[in-house]
Amino acid sequence: MIKDLAWLFGFMLRGTFRKRSSWMLYLGLPVVGVLTSVLLYSGTQSPPLRVAIVNEDGAARIAADTAAYVGGLREVQVQELGREEAKKEIASGSLDVALLLEPGFSAAAAAGHPQGIALESVKGASVTAYVKSMLDAYLSNVAAISRAADGDGAAFEAMYAAYRDGAFKLTAESARDTSVARSMSAQAIGFLILFMLMSAVNLSEMLLKSRENRTYLRILSSPVPAGTYVLANTLVNLSVMAVQIALALGVMRFGFGIDAGMPLAELGALLLLFGLVSVSLSLAIVAFSRSSAMASALSNFIITPSCLLAGCFFPASIMPETIRRIGDFMPQRWVLTSIDALQSGQYADIPLHIAVLLAFALVFFLAAAFKLGRSDDTRSFV
Repeated sequence: MIKDLAWLFGFMLRGTFRKRSSWMLYLGLPVVGVLTSVLLYSGTQSPPLRVAIVNEDGAARIAADTAAYVGGLREVQVQELGREEAKKEIASGSLDVALLLEPGFSAAAAAGHPQGIALESVKGASVTAYVKSMLDAYLSNVAAISRAADGDGAAFEAMYAAYRDGAFKLTAESARDTSVARSMSAQAIGFLILFMLMSAVNLSEMLLKSRENRTYLRILSSPVPAGTYVLANTLVNLSVMAVQIALALGVMRFGFGIDAGMPLAELGALLLLFGLVSVSLSLAIVAFSRSSAMASALSNFIITPSCLLAGCFFPASIMPETIRRIGDFMPQRWVLTSIDALQSGQYADIPLHIAVLLAFALVFFLAAAFKLGRSDDTRSFV
């Protein structure tokens, strides 16, 4: 049996990759999926906010400090311009927002009633909201100092100097933002799951095509059992998927430097388990199809909608509750949830997820075995 199995394995593998288009279908599409996810998330980093500061209050200290405060904000680029020049830059789109500090602004702020300050932008509140909120907090502190001084100029100057110099120091440490990398890897894995399912059905269709062209009957005329033929097809299927997984993860990690947030070995093992589910589902589709055309139509009806409901193309968190509950009946959802659990360190949930995936594979295999065992009629294949 081992010798027959090895010969059938090589025979199917050579038949699968005889055409150049097969190389693109089975090995090129996973790489395309990774590249697509990189392109989708390559523009998610927001550019810095470009701010023009128009200081018409001269060398007044509060005005100068306000301009310096805005310049010190994160993700903000500032330049000092005149009023007319700033209007032209705003209108042309070269700048996002202009901060106007009119004459008398510093005196009004010191009196506890900040006036003579304005933000101008043609892009609306979506651009000015960040700078406005930070300025409100800053000027509220200045107004509080003014109220505490109660009209005493010397007291105000002393308290304001202490506030500006900062008796309390803040030490900040930067943490690497992994949200974009995790979203990118989740999208790439979602595409990989889709391509694995498509590849599994295409490879399992060899069973139908071999019946249609009578190759199956010629092989069975030899002492090769039908179960060995199906097992060889299953092994070819799993081998191709293993290569797809290794190629996609390798390109994702070493080609584009995408960190999946978990060891590649664990991610690969989960995807191989899903590969088993994919093969079992493809065998069930083939078993319930009377021709390769029917199998293709049935796979299109099942694979893409189920991937959509499971969250392979976009996060399930943005779906309505009803759709999310429907997606729980899809094996794709369980492998994606398992990956998310590993990324979050929730290892206690993994055994349940693996058990559910194995249950999916078992149900599909049993359905395929039952139907194939009762479908011995080859007269419908012309």
